[in-house]
Amino acid sequence: MEVEHQEIARFLEAYPPFSVLPSDALNSLASSVEVSYYRSNSEIFKYGQQITHLYIVRSGAVELSRRSGELYHRISTGGIFGHRGLLMNRKVRFDASTLEDTLVYCIPVDIFDEYCNDFEFFADYFEADDNAHLKMTVSKHADSNDMTTAKVAKLILRDVVYVDRNSTVQQAAQMMAKEQVSSLLIYDPAKPVMEDPEEDDAQVVGLISDKDLRTQVVAQGLPYDTPVSDIMTTDVVIIDSNAYVFEAMMLMLRDSVHHLPIVHKRKPIGMLTLSDILRYESQSSLLFVQGLMEQQSVEDLAKYSKHLDAIFTRMVNEDANSHMIGSAMSVIGKTFKHKLLELAEAKLGPPPIPYCFIALGSMARDEQLIVTDQDNALILHNSYKIEQHGAYFEKLAKFVCDGLANCGYKYCDGGIMASNPAWRLTFDQWQNQFQDWIENPKPEALLNSSIFFDLEGVWGELKWAEQLSAFISKKAQKTPNFLAAMAYNALKRTPPLGFFNGFVLEQDGQHKHSMNIKRRGTAPLSDLVRVHALAVGSRKQNSFERLDDIDEANILPKGKVQDLRASLEYIAIMRIRHQSWQIEQGSKPDNSLAPETLSEFEQRNLKEAFGVLDKAQSFLKFRYQNKAKIK
Repeated sequence: MEVEHQEIARFLEAYPPFSVLPSDALNSLASSVEVSYYRSNSEIFKYGQQITHLYIVRSGAVELSRRSGELYHRISTGGIFGHRGLLMNRKVRFDASTLEDTLVYCIPVDIFDEYCNDFEFFADYFEADDNAHLKMTVSKHADSNDMTTAKVAKLILRDVVYVDRNSTVQQAAQMMAKEQVSSLLIYDPAKPVMEDPEEDDAQVVGLISDKDLRTQVVAQGLPYDTPVSDIMTTDVVIIDSNAYVFEAMMLMLRDSVHHLPIVHKRKPIGMLTLSDILRYESQSSLLFVQGLMEQQSVEDLAKYSKHLDAIFTRMVNEDANSHMIGSAMSVIGKTFKHKLLELAEAKLGPPPIPYCFIALGSMARDEQLIVTDQDNALILHNSYKIEQHGAYFEKLAKFVCDGLANCGYKYCDGGIMASNPAWRLTFDQWQNQFQDWIENPKPEALLNSSIFFDLEGVWGELKWAEQLSAFISKKAQKTPNFLAAMAYNALKRTPPLGFFNGFVLEQDGQHKHSMNIKRRGTAPLSDLVRVHALAVGSRKQNSFERLDDIDEANILPKGKVQDLRASLEYIAIMRIRHQSWQIEQGSKPDNSLAPETLSEFEQRNLKEAFGVLDKAQSFLKFRYQNKAKIK
């Protein structure tokens, strides 16, 4: 083998897909490579021309453009181009020209075809889809972990069984025997079915189980003609059909429920029992939530929280996806709040008026990880009087926020906590506040909107949180100027990609030569997904679930929702693995990722994911900022 070909082989083996070719195949390929040199600002080929080679940049830089002249991509050393045309009709798909003196390796089309036929991974790598490599990586990761990605809808074996609230307990028992079920949903025939699909479960007023019949009817000697409405559970805990199985288990253990209705667009479609789903989750995650609820003091909770790092790293090592890990950590965080509020009321006494404690931000979106602070607030009953009730809720908020800090959820630097009196408002005050932010989207209002618009009730009058979410959704959708302002705000954090598609890194300070993968990756992705979700009236909180609604609304170009989903998953999982690795190394986890710690394959996919974000931000600007005047 000639020295020149040896040098070509050494270069190619540093870049996928050549890096995984057998050595004899790589050497044979290298001997077939032709070398071309182009001076700066030279044309390599134009759209529509015949294409006869695959091109790899050895040195220099190449710019690819669409027929319209719009920039498509810039590539530098190791970058590959020309494969789109080779895979289509042997016609050039993008104009290619040099930005500086450039040396290019050229692989003849017959050799390219031969290797695509002989090596499946080689052909897969060059799929025509712009983001095929990223999607394939994410898809394979998900396919290999079906147990961790199972949705509760997959466990539904039959339709949900109902009885009228006026039915007797005997009729209910007969229905349960006939249908061979251990529980029934109770509906009120006097309530009409709502036209709004989000309210279809308004008819459902309760639930009874075989345990209720034993303990409340037989054991109490009640007559068999007792209405089921007398014994039914009215505070029914439900779960969306899109939720993961492990979320259902954690919810059932946390709230001590054994029957969990599954809803689709708020309409009950099935019923889960704990025995139906235990096989879908490891005992460790289940027992952690169960054990958390058994703790009896803040000190016990703080001690118990020390196990959270192990739970996190175990899920990562078991290859759980980012949605599952984010949801699990969020459920655990909400359970800490749940238990602290229970302890607070035990210490302070019952609240003088009803209230709802809400989680905000990543916890409400089910996207929380191990590095987090606490974002929370209080919704108070409209009868709230500061002179009568203020002292109680000040103490309650301080107890919970201090307790969370003791359990590893650090205080919010921006003061977004219920302990801040600014965020203890009545329901009407919150609604007015949200309306003002939407109608007057000033910088501070936009910052607050990006935090407070992702909210979920944790304790108390949970329906208030749902009502506020519905108000936000409806109001924002009808306010184009607000959506334009939110879009503008979402463009302030850009992906860390440079002019030639290289990573842009911190140049000094503690995190020199690294990039903040949250601030420059997952956060701007969540921001732009939120804007689209508000535009289509979605009431979902989680970014992946919002993407489902965005896809259904068909507001993005074909395939772009799938690109965003793959990008969000990959960037999030890289962030998760980075934090898990730091924990295992005994370091304090953070969001600063150094590219040098990644393989060439990981770097390529990460750049591709950032590229998806970059294009999505350009579309965001086009769709919203051109449609309304920003204040």
